[in-house]
Amino acid sequence: MQVTQRISDGKATITLSGRFDFNAHRDFRDGYEAVLNASGVQSLDIDLSGVDYLDSSALGMLLLLKERVSARNIKLVLTGCKGTVKQILEIANFNKLFTIA
Repeated sequence: MQVTQRISDGKATITLSGRFDFNAHRDFRDGYEAVLNASGVQSLDIDLSGVDYLDSSALGMLLLLKERVSARNIKLVLTGCKGTVKQILEIANFNKLFTIA
């Protein structure tokens, strides 16, 4: 999986592409740690438009991220959810836990 970060005017975006599974744990963590350690970040978008697969470990990683950003009062939004990824998030009731745009 590829992870890229962009920060502009207090808004950070982490763009993911490829398979989001346990093998992506380190890359995902490194990506969001860089954003959380930056000063002035008020919102974080996780762009899932390039993700073609995610599993239960990916759901767990998103939940851990949610805890981390909540502790820092950062708004978290999942964006670009489509197809199978969107279905998995809906089945897992992530629409009740996250803002999905």
